[in-house]
Amino acid sequence: MTDLQRKYADLIVRIGVNLQPGQPLVIGYGRRQVYPEHVEFARKLVAAAYDAGASFVQVDWGDEWWQRETVARGDLNLLRERAKWQLQWVEKLAGLGAAYIAIPASDPNLYNGVPADRVEVAERSIRETFRAFDNERTNDMHRWTLASAPTAAWADVVHKELPKSERVGALWQDILKAARSTGDDPIADWEHHIQNLQRRAKWLNDLRIKTLHYRAPGTDLAIELAEGHYFAAAGHPDQKGVRFVANIPTEEVYTAPKKTGVHGTVSSTMPLNHNGSLIEGIRLRFEHGRIVEYHAKKGQDALRGIIEADEGSHYLGEVALVPVDSPIAQMNQIFYNTLFDENASCHLAIGRAYPLVEGGHGLPASEWEGRGLNDSLMHVDFMIGSADLDIDAELFDGNTVPVFRKGRWANGNA
Repeated sequence: MTDLQRKYADLIVRIGVNLQPGQPLVIGYGRRQVYPEHVEFARKLVAAAYDAGASFVQVDWGDEWWQRETVARGDLNLLRERAKWQLQWVEKLAGLGAAYIAIPASDPNLYNGVPADRVEVAERSIRETFRAFDNERTNDMHRWTLASAPTAAWADVVHKELPKSERVGALWQDILKAARSTGDDPIADWEHHIQNLQRRAKWLNDLRIKTLHYRAPGTDLAIELAEGHYFAAAGHPDQKGVRFVANIPTEEVYTAPKKTGVHGTVSSTMPLNHNGSLIEGIRLRFEHGRIVEYHAKKGQDALRGIIEADEGSHYLGEVALVPVDSPIAQMNQIFYNTLFDENASCHLAIGRAYPLVEGGHGLPASEWEGRGLNDSLMHVDFMIGSADLDIDAELFDGNTVPVFRKGRWANGNA
């Protein structure tokens, strides 16, 4: 397992952020600090980074137990001040051209019993503090990647069927498999995988799609895509032209919906772990792009905290296509972690868009709405894919093309 973890760390550094000689690296930032249980893996990342020629590696340590207790009982104004202090160092290193790695691994039950209003205040304060930096990251001014590692609390939820002593090891095996990191040469495997994803994105872009129609039990949704949109996939360049992969794993191709162009109803098909709160059975209704009704069978307060965060969180920011026969979907394992679950299922994101329109990178946020893009403090993915999902594309030339049938690519070449 240690050798596989070392390969995984090298994959994250060399394919994920594609660290260049002389470049600083930050591991953990904002809401995604490095937990004590990740010490050994963080050290492997540090070693891999210096092996790749890093000039300096900063590890930002945190602790979920402290986080929960502070959100439940601490001074939330001081929590905001602490975030501002953290941001100063993050921005200092950004000015030196740093790359960024985060290790999302939240306990799905972290905030059970904590008043929802305190969780919302704490999360909002950190999002607001890091908003300008996150805007830069969204615009690919910095190379970044998300890649995870187990914690005991997370493993207890995912593998509760196993003896407690076996759960973390089992989750490690799941993560390494999902990340395509168990072969003899994971970096070569990823080069091939990136080519396949980019081929699918090209097929979609060549179609010149105007609107996507989703149909499944509980879902009848039309999503008009932003004018001048394009589908992206793993391996896109930063603003200096250096390629990186923002998520490890990734199985998606994705684009930007038109902010006001979403109509109908959609239902989630998998649980959503949002910052330590579990949300299940999401159902949303849209009119002219705006969420006008929302409901969750479990976690209604957490869902309300997402959608009512600001005006932009009433709209969608991302449309992502993932087949039900993706390797992660075939594992038949709910991870209760969006980094993995979104790569087993088609998904949508509530909130902020990625500026995937012609000339979008570097476009001031003040001009986003004019290009059909949504802006928000939030960007929260939720899963809607299933073996019952059909998606049709209405093209600008008036034709209709099947994109998904029964949860799979309708075009065998896609």
